[in-house]
Amino acid sequence: MTAKTISQGILRAVGILVGIALLLYFLYQIQSVIAYLAIAAVIALIGRPIVRFLRDRLKLPNTLAVILTMAFMVAILAGIIALFVPLISEQGKNLSLLDIDQLQQNLDTLYQEITDFIGASPDVVGEIIQESHIEETIVDRLDIGFIPNFLNSFVNVLSSASIGLFSVLFISFFFLKDSKLFERGILTFVPKNKETGTINSINKINSLLSRYFVGLLLQIFILFVIYTITLLIVGIENAIVIAFLCALFNIIPYVGPIIGGAIMIVLTMTSNLGMDFSTVILPKTGYVLIGLTIGQLVDNFFSQPFIFSNSVKSHPLEIFLIIIIAGLLFGVVGMIVAVPGYTAIKVILKEFLAEYKVVKSLTKSL
Repeated sequence: MTAKTISQGILRAVGILVGIALLLYFLYQIQSVIAYLAIAAVIALIGRPIVRFLRDRLKLPNTLAVILTMAFMVAILAGIIALFVPLISEQGKNLSLLDIDQLQQNLDTLYQEITDFIGASPDVVGEIIQESHIEETIVDRLDIGFIPNFLNSFVNVLSSASIGLFSVLFISFFFLKDSKLFERGILTFVPKNKETGTINSINKINSLLSRYFVGLLLQIFILFVIYTITLLIVGIENAIVIAFLCALFNIIPYVGPIIGGAIMIVLTMTSNLGMDFSTVILPKTGYVLIGLTIGQLVDNFFSQPFIFSNSVKSHPLEIFLIIIIAGLLFGVVGMIVAVPGYTAIKVILKEFLAEYKVVKSLTKSL
């Protein structure tokens, strides 16, 4: 091997590394566009069964079927936003009159009632905390002055998201109108001898993920109904909005239900401040806890097995391990995209590496 060959190999390797680095930098710079494409793809997968029904069963033209589907989905989105507008408007009015000191005092009152109910006086709790070398109580250390800033930031995010919403809807329309658009884009980078396997993989992935996302919507709807009934029985204001928000958290596997449940319990307790803790606050909180338990039992023993078994064709234990690993590697986002990402990988492996024993074992249900 001559010095010229070695130098050419080194230059080629350096060129490849530089090219990869530039590609990654470019993808990082357009990450918002990639996010729009991903969200639009999900919307297209959800709307795909509706378009097929309108086109194949009702014999509507493809373009009209897509327009009606998009109008239906936009109407649902508008309805969801309409649920939150009164709550946001009300909170905006309250924000201008928000007395942080009074809110801190209300939380202190709730803390006092809880300690009195469990038979532990504040002095005893203070001694325990001091023995743990903590100088301030949890309530004293809770700085709730961040609330106005957080709400203002949230409003700014909503206003800037309008461009993203338009982009997503625009891309979704063309994904639905031309179902082969995404496929042709991928085939541009695929060798000629791999095109057939790639097309089969794309069709299989579209079918599985379409059923998965539709099942996920059904899962959220079931929890929404259970949570709404629970909150209406307890008598919580804005029950529908709170129930929808808490059900939506279920998109985040394992962690989301805990967050949603905590929100429901906290809102139940704080909405009844000033009432007797043992006869009003505690019973209502117990009813909410029962409703949460029923919702999670239905979700764990009916909704999730139905979605995982009939849509992505994976064992629940297999899904659990994938979600945990994705969460450790990529955080909450990894947990959300773990199931669809893993499903796509399994389909691709079965199409191109089916001769390997491990692949056969993992993909035998596909």
